[in-house]
Amino acid sequence: MISESTYPVVTLKPKKALPFFSRHPWMYANAIKTITNSPDVGAEVVVLSNDGKFIARGLYNPQSKIRVRLYSWEEEQLLERPFWERRIKAAIDLRRKLFGDGPAWKACRLVFSESDGLSGLTVDRVDDWLVVQWTSAALIKHQAEILEVLQAELSPKGIWLRTEKGIKELEGLDVSDGLLSGEKPPRPLFIEENGLQFGVDLVEGQKTGFYFDQRENRKAFAGYADGASVLDVCCYTGSFALNAAKQPGCQHVHAIDSSASALELAKGNAELNELSAKMTFQHSDAFDALEELVAEKKRFDLIILDPPKMARTRGGLSRAIKGYVRMNRMAMELMNPNGILMTCSCSGHVTREDFEQVVARAALDANKTVQILEERGQAADHPVISSCLETSYLKTFICRVSS
Repeated sequence: MISESTYPVVTLKPKKALPFFSRHPWMYANAIKTITNSPDVGAEVVVLSNDGKFIARGLYNPQSKIRVRLYSWEEEQLLERPFWERRIKAAIDLRRKLFGDGPAWKACRLVFSESDGLSGLTVDRVDDWLVVQWTSAALIKHQAEILEVLQAELSPKGIWLRTEKGIKELEGLDVSDGLLSGEKPPRPLFIEENGLQFGVDLVEGQKTGFYFDQRENRKAFAGYADGASVLDVCCYTGSFALNAAKQPGCQHVHAIDSSASALELAKGNAELNELSAKMTFQHSDAFDALEELVAEKKRFDLIILDPPKMARTRGGLSRAIKGYVRMNRMAMELMNPNGILMTCSCSGHVTREDFEQVVARAALDANKTVQILEERGQAADHPVISSCLETSYLKTFICRVSS
């Protein structure tokens, strides 16, 4: 048994243990009955059920709603360097099996937080650089040893830190973007995806620079582009737009984004792939642009809606649903008969069932008949772990829209 004097002990309230015996990694304050030794941020703790049974080992943060993040369900497994090394190597080995020596090996998510047993850590690979993002003030206490493992396993030219919006308020984590080791990344770096070249800005691009989770969905989208006039709403750096424009029969792609810097990179990507002649770009708010296109009675054969997260908290869910309905309704009004709409939500608080209802409500408001042809999710380097279904966040529906 673990001695209480060795590690602080977190004892749960009655009837609160089942999710954690089932290996869910997030323990909120309302599940906890007592904590010994007043642990500091990042302290390793042992979690026991109300009747004293060992459940797991985790890291403690008194400033976070997620009071304990759980990592090991083996009583003798200490959360020290050998443990983190095994977890990181397992995550990297999975991506090696997925991608081999193909282009995606240098353009992928290497560590996906909870899904790789490393709650609070995200690592992307972009060419020969790594991008690290921490969402746990407890886990970042192990940054030095984790970076050493990443360096030893991958020999990157540099490791760059990106911060999550609002993380200081959520976790008490006061860090800033910047270089952690090695060389500062060029702006942009270049990667290959689906036979296209993309410039990626690790320093100031959105999130960690590129949305690898949509890799396979972009390929699927391109499959509908032959002979099509295409609209890409919230295009970011043009990844969906370019995948469509690359198809020989694609007529034209109009791409819209509210970020001037993202559009500049999108235009550069179009030039890089010699696709500029097929493409136009518009700097505008997505809703304003859609309203203008509806008023002008524009029509498209193929539309992609890939907006940023609309529901950051459960309290914002109702407002987000209204926004999704409005956006999808306007897109449906812009469709040529039997056109194809790919619509996405990356909001974890919006369930798949919620998003199905969004499509149904938008179809009703637009007076359209909509057939959902495919319900897709995130790419395999963003796996869903069965013990934490919140890791299934991306909903991507391919729909046929008719009158």
